[in-house]
Amino acid sequence: MTAWLHPTSRYAGTELPMTRISFLYPNRKDARFDMDYYVERHMPWSIALLSAHPGFKGVSVERGVSGVAPGVGPPYAAVCHFLFESLDDFMAAVTPNLAALQADMKNYTDLEPTIQASEVLICR
Repeated sequence: MTAWLHPTSRYAGTELPMTRISFLYPNRKDARFDMDYYVERHMPWSIALLSAHPGFKGVSVERGVSGVAPGVGPPYAAVCHFLFESLDDFMAAVTPNLAALQADMKNYTDLEPTIQASEVLICR
């Protein structure tokens, strides 16, 4: 497998700069999160919209299953990571679709995700 390293970081060596945009949905007992809708409807639709941009590199969706300690629930019910060449590429892909994507959130959750953009230094 190839490792992607950001060329301006001290870990640089090969490949393209990458930005990961993470949506972290907290795991709260009083919250609603419809994983089936999210995985079967919302995410395929969002992937179709955002992957049309040439800077799109990939996406992953995860379901939280547990914390590190035995018997502890996961801190996040779900996590989605979009991988783009740059934050500008993500913004260019999401901005024309933002209102529609946000409007669909009510169909699967009442949670507000934490959103983080990260520079990917190592990806294997």
